[in-house]
Amino acid sequence: MAFAGKVWRLLVGVKDALVLLFMLLFFAALHAALTARAPVAVERDGALLLRLAGTVVEEPAEADPLAFATGDGGVRQFRARDVIRAIRGAVGDRHVKAVVIDLSDFLGTGRVTATEMGAAMDAVRAAGKPVLVYGLMMEDGGIQLAAHASEVWLDPMGGAFVVGPGGQQLYYAGLLRRLNISAHVYRVGTYKDYVEPYLLDRQSDASRAAHQALYGAIWEQWRADVLKARPKAQIDRVARDPVAWLRSAGGDGAKAALAAGLVDKLGDRAEFGARVAELAGADRADRRPGAFAHITLGTWLRANPASSQGKAIGVVTVAGEIVDGKAGPGTAGGDRIARAIDAAADRKLAALVVRIDSPGGSVTGSESIRAAVARAHARGLPVAVSMGNVAASGGYWVATAGQRIFAEPATLTGSIGIFAVVPSFEKALAAWGVHGDGVRTTPLSGQPDPLAGLTPEVEAMLQANIEAGYARFLGLVGKSRGMPVAAVDAVAQGRVWDGGTARQKQLVDQFGGLDAALEWAAAQAHLGAGDWHVEDLTGEPRGLARLVESLRSPDEEGDGPGTGGASDFAGLVAQRQRIALDGALGRLRHLLGQSGAQAYCLACGAADGAPRVPPRATEAGWAGRLATLLSPVLPPAI
Repeated sequence: MAFAGKVWRLLVGVKDALVLLFMLLFFAALHAALTARAPVAVERDGALLLRLAGTVVEEPAEADPLAFATGDGGVRQFRARDVIRAIRGAVGDRHVKAVVIDLSDFLGTGRVTATEMGAAMDAVRAAGKPVLVYGLMMEDGGIQLAAHASEVWLDPMGGAFVVGPGGQQLYYAGLLRRLNISAHVYRVGTYKDYVEPYLLDRQSDASRAAHQALYGAIWEQWRADVLKARPKAQIDRVARDPVAWLRSAGGDGAKAALAAGLVDKLGDRAEFGARVAELAGADRADRRPGAFAHITLGTWLRANPASSQGKAIGVVTVAGEIVDGKAGPGTAGGDRIARAIDAAADRKLAALVVRIDSPGGSVTGSESIRAAVARAHARGLPVAVSMGNVAASGGYWVATAGQRIFAEPATLTGSIGIFAVVPSFEKALAAWGVHGDGVRTTPLSGQPDPLAGLTPEVEAMLQANIEAGYARFLGLVGKSRGMPVAAVDAVAQGRVWDGGTARQKQLVDQFGGLDAALEWAAAQAHLGAGDWHVEDLTGEPRGLARLVESLRSPDEEGDGPGTGGASDFAGLVAQRQRIALDGALGRLRHLLGQSGAQAYCLACGAADGAPRVPPRATEAGWAGRLATLLSPVLPPAI
């Protein structure tokens, strides 16, 4: 009977898998039929509605078909380029009477992205069209976007709070000592502080000084952007004494935000919708309170496809952590991106622009991408590098292959330095009476051994290897920037710079976003306006992931929160607490899971303003995450 039960369960499992497969194939066929139709045409006037229920990122992560099948669609991600193109497009679109940005479920974006979105909103206002923002619980990113609106509405149950860059890191040295775990750290760079949490119990003086300078510059840039767009906003009052500011309004976050000039009006969704209807027209087909005539982001993008006229300028996106292999989009898999560049270089591209929004990662993955970019340039393609929110460490390694580097003042870059961390557990095992012994034919026999410990020879070789990698990094930067290696070393040492300082240090050529980089590349290819178009080389989802993306909510419409965003200050605190706990476990898992030398930026995480959304592993439960943590992937033997 037991055997028959096992066979029955196997058959049921096979049946369920086949049903899921056929459902996916059915929807794939349906999607192909629907997308084969003629482009959507916008036939009615109204507001361009951008309901940003999630995050705005440089490159959305690839959807997980299995997670979607179980009902876990994850946090929605919007491509920054699509959002900005739609806002800019509203300027000349006769159907768009106003732009409405719903931030009631907004989970954040990077500071550079917010600045670019704000500039697009300014262009709409300059064209005489109103831009209205509706929020529920806004932090820095939402406040920065709202500052560029002609009207900012806040839900009476919500609030707007200035957080500012920075925060605290956890330091694990005491825990590792208590557990008798040895963290063997190999690094070069006084400011390469990614490894400090494994070595120290507190931040080093050098790291503290560097972070203070970096965060101060980023804070002043954010503050200046908000005050330029909204001069009456009492940013300093809100930031310096938030308790007194909140208590002055009786603890009511919405009233406090209104009094400080962060928002213009308080009202619920129905009242806000009625105001939009006055400007853009009522929705005759929808009689619900707050309904107004509108065009969604998805509809507008389908009705206004990007131009394909003229020669193609390829854009390759390096977004997220750089890793070895084929990972991504949303994670910068070195092999995937390198193959895409090589394949595109075989076609008749006019030029190449590398868009980087990455804090770095694997040295070998970074080198794979850099080498592919260099090969494309060797074939005669002009190559520009456009830095987004962050292009540091491994991200800057990739940038050295460009002829000209563009960045924004709020871009985080530099962090020129590398490191490696190898844990071993010989002390922990010795405490339980377990010891290693044996015979070696060479000093490298059986090494590295995470259980019995590392030999002095292996330790010395690892450090020598890291030093050689740093020397190579300096050489790449020196060749790229036309600087002596000694001069590069003086601005390197793992230190992170804001874009303005990086330009002064000659690490960046000029200020400008992706558009500026594209225009430079077009000029280098001797192409004028209208003679070229952009071809995305790396950002499109593949296979089932593309199908899953198409099956998500048809647009950004909805009646309220639905992505796990905070609805009040207590919810905001709880959300940040979840993110902090996930980050702490992630740091420990990173210690156990490294697979080689790393070029990664520690300071970037708290300074770039990008959202820190817990992944699905957290939503699945802490038990699952702890099980993963206790199953390390150890580095390969040398």
